[in-house]
Amino acid sequence: MKITSVETVRCAWYPRPVWVQLRTDSGIVGLGETTGGPGAVEECIHADMAGLLIGSDPLNVEGLHEALLRRGRIWRTRDAWTRAVSAVDVALWDIAGQARGEPVWKVMGGKARDSIRIYNTCASAAYAVRPSEGAGRLSQPAGFPPLPLRERALVRGSSGVKKSGPESAKSLFPVLDDLQWFLNDAGGLAESLLADGVTGMKIWPFDQFADSTGGHFISASDIEKGLEPFRKIRDAVGNRMEVAAEIHGTWSLPAAMRIVHALNEFDLMWVEDVLGAQDVEGLAQVARISRNPIAASESLATKEAYTELFDRGHVGVCMLDVCWVGGLTEAKAVAGMAHSAKVPLTPHDCTGPVNLMAGVHLSIHAPNAIVQETVRAFNREVYPRVVDRLPRIEDGVVYAPDEPGLGMALKRQFLNDPQTRVRKTGR
Repeated sequence: MKITSVETVRCAWYPRPVWVQLRTDSGIVGLGETTGGPGAVEECIHADMAGLLIGSDPLNVEGLHEALLRRGRIWRTRDAWTRAVSAVDVALWDIAGQARGEPVWKVMGGKARDSIRIYNTCASAAYAVRPSEGAGRLSQPAGFPPLPLRERALVRGSSGVKKSGPESAKSLFPVLDDLQWFLNDAGGLAESLLADGVTGMKIWPFDQFADSTGGHFISASDIEKGLEPFRKIRDAVGNRMEVAAEIHGTWSLPAAMRIVHALNEFDLMWVEDVLGAQDVEGLAQVARISRNPIAASESLATKEAYTELFDRGHVGVCMLDVCWVGGLTEAKAVAGMAHSAKVPLTPHDCTGPVNLMAGVHLSIHAPNAIVQETVRAFNREVYPRVVDRLPRIEDGVVYAPDEPGLGMALKRQFLNDPQTRVRKTGR
């Protein structure tokens, strides 16, 4: 079997991802994905990678992965080249699974579990899409029951403060907005998630205060405001909900340490990306004062970037993004390094449907995986428009995919959308 062509797919109303389709002379098509700088990624794939890929045996996954990484010589940052390698590598694993008639987790070496718990990153679908560029009003996709009114959106009351409830139904946002919900009614959001069977959630209430000082200082009053959603969750549902705090690396070390110290009041799943993950010494200082595990980081790419984090022993949870880190080949290696260091693993997804599915395959395979990130707004309102199948999620658990390869393909309707563009190299 040989690769005959390389295709990239981009969509104007869903602008952050770029999808890769590797076509073979056997008729198998491998699907990959990455996000961020899609134009640069696309150019890397067609101008620099296609020549190596076309005519190659796609089942030589490790060899092609290593050859692509060597050609880019990028080791510590999530740049366009590494993202392109990630997308191509995921597509190669998809081909390998389809060729063998087995799901990717089985090709990787089998499964450590049949299913894994999920948590909800409390984002809005508007983070992913641009309705003004042609998606129109994002109605509920087929196959999903309508949400109760207060779960569909947060609405703007007469005071100008966004709040949940049916009383302002005329001003519904077009999409599920868990972000505004956690900022305004975190307890109600926690109750909604528990009703869905979801027992974990991630929020980032401190981000709203970073711009005023450039992240160099956070006041005691802003810290107190940032703690309010955590208190509301505990008041509403107690410890039935596991909560993670996302910091997004937006703060200076002194400010981050104030936030981390304040969060010691709560028993959290983890505190994520307190600083940029390359700041190993800063993370060590933060870890020494934190009662909660420190998670790092989907911002890293390739296994070399994780080595020092594990060697220093101050990372309590390994976070990675399959479609940024270097693909499933690199993600599998990082998961093994974390396992050796006795660090649990959680794959990241706040980006695209292929990344979610690839992360699920890794979560099913890796012995040290503890929970899979999901975004219910994306799963309900964005991903079903793009792919023909999503992983099965029921009662807060995602199950091992059983279809060959990744188990999904881009929808024909999506590929034929006037706002979708396919670029092809090869025959």
